[in-house]
Amino acid sequence: MSLTIVWLLTLIIPLAMGLWAQNKVKRTFARYSEVPVRSGMTGAQAAAAVVRASGLPDVEIRAVQGTLTDHYDPRSRTLNLSPDVGQASSVAALGVAAHEAGHAIQDARNYLPMRVRQTFVPVASIGSNLAIPVIFVGLILGATGLTTIGLALFTAIVAFQLITLPVEFDASRRALVALNDGRLLEADELDGAKSVLSAAAWTYVAAFVASLSQLIYFFLASRR
Repeated sequence: MSLTIVWLLTLIIPLAMGLWAQNKVKRTFARYSEVPVRSGMTGAQAAAAVVRASGLPDVEIRAVQGTLTDHYDPRSRTLNLSPDVGQASSVAALGVAAHEAGHAIQDARNYLPMRVRQTFVPVASIGSNLAIPVIFVGLILGATGLTTIGLALFTAIVAFQLITLPVEFDASRRALVALNDGRLLEADELDGAKSVLSAAAWTYVAAFVASLSQLIYFFLASRR
């Protein structure tokens, strides 16, 4: 198989998967954003209820700008929610808010995959900025050592995204358990939240597949 064909396969398939995943999460979030929860609870209130029930009183909930910019920051122990999640009283909002609260629970419980992922953050950050330029320069100059360094940096990115998968899946599992046990959502509402979190999970899978495909291409190119 020629390198050109490999390049097309490692580009087109991950790109198509990524576009599909992004479209799926947007459509699913939009759909369930239109479904109000019967309790009238907002995403921020639901997140507060989840962390409180888990015995985590020191987690601060903050508002951040943007759309689907929600995240948990383990450095400051803050749960940051966008307006469409924190201030909304929809099935989608409570699902996403509880998911981020799930990350706070992971942090407090020293969830091993989360700890491992945190150790990859510095090198993955460096890799995201330098890996591809270093690989290209190494390939152009025929510098095997430089190319190897670039591949090592890119491998760290792939490893980071791989370990991200169980972290995200587990946070969603914790979210659904908390929403159910705390009776924050009714049974039919819980199904909607599950759909939102399942759609979001595909974006992480797509990102991993894309990075792994790139790594495979660069590795094969370095062996030419």
